[in-house]
Amino acid sequence: MSNLKIPPFAVLLVVLLLPAWLQAADFIETTSFSGKNGIAVTFTAPVDKAVAGDVAKYTVFEENDPDIKLSLISATVGSDGRNVALLFAEPLNTAKTHVVSLRGLTGVADLTFKVSKSYLGYLFSILIAALLINNFVFTKYLGLCVFFGTSKRKETAKGMGVVFTIVMVASASMSWLFYKFTLIPFNLNFLQIVVFIGLVSLTVQAVDTILRKVNPVLFNSFGVYLVLVIANCVIIAVPLVMSSLNYNFLETFMLALGAGGGFLLALYLMSSVRERLEIANIPPTFKGLPIAFIVAGQFAMAFLGFSGLQLF
Repeated sequence: MSNLKIPPFAVLLVVLLLPAWLQAADFIETTSFSGKNGIAVTFTAPVDKAVAGDVAKYTVFEENDPDIKLSLISATVGSDGRNVALLFAEPLNTAKTHVVSLRGLTGVADLTFKVSKSYLGYLFSILIAALLINNFVFTKYLGLCVFFGTSKRKETAKGMGVVFTIVMVASASMSWLFYKFTLIPFNLNFLQIVVFIGLVSLTVQAVDTILRKVNPVLFNSFGVYLVLVIANCVIIAVPLVMSSLNYNFLETFMLALGAGGGFLLALYLMSSVRERLEIANIPPTFKGLPIAFIVAGQFAMAFLGFSGLQLF
């Protein structure tokens, strides 16, 4: 049995930081973001209101930007002395972890603690954002060729939506692996688009072969639009967003799932309307694509109602 050797500097680091960690755990009960500009802190016991209510005693910054201190305009202490509401001059980026330091509490050195969202809530917010708030069709106007071409019938729309979702999730997952373990280590970021298109084409070819054997009717209904998926801007947008925001695998998966689900939702809504438009009394000039563009514009305006939606 081999002996495990711990480096002396690691022991020293633990000895120096452990008191601060235990101290924060002893004094802080809960922390959370409050609205767009606030942080709510609950202490385990009443604290000195004069200290906890003095904004000069606080230092707040995002964990990845410690040099940029956030401007705190007020610190309101509750009547019980345990709850403190911090209000900032500008909206907080709640997707980032924030570090709060409080100086001057009786019998306590600098009290430092972190404030962050629930990670599951953060993942769910990525899904909802790609599905509704930043729908790739109605807010970013991507993939319109396939959108208008396959939204004439519900069955075709649902099939294409499912195919898009599968391709998005599979290609985005492979793109993340290549990006993290090949492009970044070898400094080949300039090949992003070429590599991502290649991975998408592999996924589409696999889906093409499977659909041809499993469901020939659905395959024939797609026509040329299945081939267009290879270089479709919606498919390519997902790995590009992933690389620009430096998402991990779970975040990339939720982004791809939300983008695919949003495309499926857009196709189904559009196909439902277009089936009714075929029997509606429409001026001949507007029949076909013209009325489809008008309806798509109305859907886009409706989806603007989701702007600013924040669940977590």
